[in-house]
Amino acid sequence: GEPPAWAPGPAQAAALLEEAADLLVLHRDFAAAVERCEAGCDSLGHGPGPGHERCERFAEVKCSLCVVGIQALAEMNRWREVLSWVLQYYQVPEHLPPKVLELCILLYSKVGEPQVMLEVGSSWLRARSNQGLPEFGSLLELYLAQVLLPLGLFEGAEELVRGCAGFGSEQQLAFLSTICDSRCRWAQREEARLAEEEQQDPATETVLGVLSQKLLTMLTLLRRALRSMSNHFYLLPYKKMLLATFLLYLVVVRLDPASPTSLPFIYKLVQLFRQAWAAVLSPIHRPSLRD
Repeated sequence: GEPPAWAPGPAQAAALLEEAADLLVLHRDFAAAVERCEAGCDSLGHGPGPGHERCERFAEVKCSLCVVGIQALAEMNRWREVLSWVLQYYQVPEHLPPKVLELCILLYSKVGEPQVMLEVGSSWLRARSNQGLPEFGSLLELYLAQVLLPLGLFEGAEELVRGCAGFGSEQQLAFLSTICDSRCRWAQREEARLAEEEQQDPATETVLGVLSQKLLTMLTLLRRALRSMSNHFYLLPYKKMLLATFLLYLVVVRLDPASPTSLPFIYKLVQLFRQAWAAVLSPIHRPSLRD
């Protein structure tokens, strides 16, 4: 009779794939689904050589096992393990199936860690054997949109696009135009951020200037009052009145120590108070018989 369409390894992997999919979708048993996927990939080993008649079907089952495994790991919030997990079955990034690479890019972009895919994505896209695949254009676009451009790596993006031999001039121009637009938006956001920071600083300085003037006015009035005091009230009440004035001033202006901008503001205010204190003390002396 005819030989079986599946050798024991691939047949076992296909059965494990079906179990893993049921565990993932129907039973929501993600840990067990990962175990089935690992067992299926292990049963396949390195697989048939490129010229083997079952190579395409073999690769499809292995890819499907990895897709289910990626989804199960993500459901368990074990997304940090995903890339190393798939690479143990494909050895090098260039051998990753397009669907697996796509899922990895989307996953790490969604969790805010696109830099994880920098080297892997670049290696895959620069491989000549991958540039002829029908999925290459969409994967390049995804890699640009989800990895390089959000990280601000515009020069690297342009270099990657220009190095793709399979692209025509129109395709290259379209990608380069997208990169240019993203660079402009990035620059506009940076300018807006810097302008906002510059607007906040003068506002703080203005408030500080108004409050400083009030403090100096209060200290001037206090200095005049001190000049009219006698020896009996010179030492202790003098310092107490200065301290009370300063504390009252802080209460009036309602400084918020929890505010992230209050620390440098309070520091400047304290420095100003010290200078004012020295200015008040220097011309004052104990009253003498000549005063």
